[in-house]
Amino acid sequence: MINIAKKQLRMEEDDYRAMLEDVTDGKRSLKAMSYEEKNKVVARLKELGFKPKNGKRDYRASSKGYQRQIHALWKSCFDLGVIEDGSRAALRVFCARRLHGDDTTLTVDPDLMTYDQANAVIPPLKAMEKRGQAAQS
Repeated sequence: MINIAKKQLRMEEDDYRAMLEDVTDGKRSLKAMSYEEKNKVVARLKELGFKPKNGKRDYRASSKGYQRQIHALWKSCFDLGVIEDGSRAALRVFCARRLHGDDTTLTVDPDLMTYDQANAVIPPLKAMEKRGQAAQS
């Protein structure tokens, strides 16, 4: 986080090292600092204007249509009440079960699936969505 702050604030190396030295009573290297000293450095960087991100991952839409279709079907099934957990983690578990059975040690990210793998996941999702739509009618 400290290196990200340094970059965000566009600190020159000399200014950065001087700030480290000032905050930690003489230490100019992160390796030499304790956890508490690093926290003091982060606090100083925040005073200087560093704004840490909220920690949420920014998911970008896949460039592959079949991967986007999996996400859209999953959301639709959740919206229709067919599934209880509409999270990405639950989708990964669903995909793993479709591809690997009940082996719970494996996870499958739909954004990394091949076309053939997606074809094992899309038809069951379509069937679930169809059941949800029928129940809504």
